[in-house]
Amino acid sequence: MVDEYGMGAFAMVVVEDTDMKDIQKLADQFQSAWQDFAKDLDTAPTASERANHWVTGICFILLALSGLSLFHPALFPLTMLFGGGTWTRILHPFIGVVMMLFFVIMFFRFQHLNRMTPTDWEWVKRAKEMVNGDDHNMPEMGKYNGGQKLLFWFLGVAMLVLFVSGIVIWRAYFSASFPIGVVRLGALLHAAFAALMIAAIIVHVYAAIWVRGTIRAMLYGTVTRAWAKQHHRAWYKQMTGK
Repeated sequence: MVDEYGMGAFAMVVVEDTDMKDIQKLADQFQSAWQDFAKDLDTAPTASERANHWVTGICFILLALSGLSLFHPALFPLTMLFGGGTWTRILHPFIGVVMMLFFVIMFFRFQHLNRMTPTDWEWVKRAKEMVNGDDHNMPEMGKYNGGQKLLFWFLGVAMLVLFVSGIVIWRAYFSASFPIGVVRLGALLHAAFAALMIAAIIVHVYAAIWVRGTIRAMLYGTVTRAWAKQHHRAWYKQMTGK
């Protein structure tokens, strides 16, 4: 039946010869099922995993700001965040070591969950559909989708290149041990991969904000069942058996 304003179709259910107890029983069952569905899944990142992620993320922000301040004179005022140019040069590589340490821990924690499968590659091929707002026909994903997995492996490579090149150009301790040509190559690779990594993290953060309900996973360690069912249906089925 269509209402007078043409706003949609309505279905009318006529219940005959059903006593109030049966109706109440159906209502109770519906309410119970809805409450069960509305419960959060608490199998998102644990407190330890979230702390690992946030320490790595904070180190990245500090490294991006300090690195950019040393990259171009127009950005030099950013050094004031670290106490001036001298302190920025001193702190930048040490923060890099801390970030590398926590990233390595995070890498070995999550690498088994980020192995690409044929379903992940299918997701990547159809990612444009999701970007356009139609994610209903996307392949069923596990805890991480194909895009997240590709980002994970890119960051692994980028961190390795940044760490090795950072050691090569660390003037206070190591650069004197390498030929000038190697130091120059190290500086070029360091700047290039830093720029790529900054771009990748911007996309990562934007995606987390864009997909509503994602941020809470890294804040509280939970996601709604509705969110999990829509975005990571294979993982949802694994965790709920439904």
